[in-house]
Amino acid sequence: MKIYTGRGDEGMTDLRNMDRVSKASARIEAYGTVDEVNAILGSVRPTGYDDIDDQLQQAQNHLHIVQADFANPDPDEGDPVVRSEHVDTVEDWIDDWEEELDPLEDFILPGGSEPGAKIHHARAVCRRAERRAVAFASEEASVNDTAIVYLNRLSDALFTVARVVNKREGVREENPTY
Repeated sequence: MKIYTGRGDEGMTDLRNMDRVSKASARIEAYGTVDEVNAILGSVRPTGYDDIDDQLQQAQNHLHIVQADFANPDPDEGDPVVRSEHVDTVEDWIDDWEEELDPLEDFILPGGSEPGAKIHHARAVCRRAERRAVAFASEEASVNDTAIVYLNRLSDALFTVARVVNKREGVREENPTY
């Protein structure tokens, strides 16, 4: 596969079904922002915690499915799409990680250890990806709502795992002052 084709030089790109769309379209903005989340997660691994690294790698694979899902307005039977099982997996991670944490009683400032801060950054970009996906879904009917739910749940998971990493690293959570 050749890296450059020149097909995008005029500001257009191909969807999976080979329809041409503007690179500024809501669809492209949504899956481009998902790509940002994925790249940030790639910069976090390895965290030094195998269990977390394994789950972040799974999340990266899930994010590729989200991108494929958003890039395909008319998925066929065998095409990658986000399913409820992906959401269930992330919810299981959250439940497991919360057992390791003290209950959250106040807002916390994002930051902490290097991997914790990067995961907080990924969480913030994941929230933006979700907002972009909601905007995209408001413009087009062919959007898999489960992919949007997935992004919502993943951002919750990233918040939770950032807290876990910071706790394992011995970094105290800081609360905002008003």
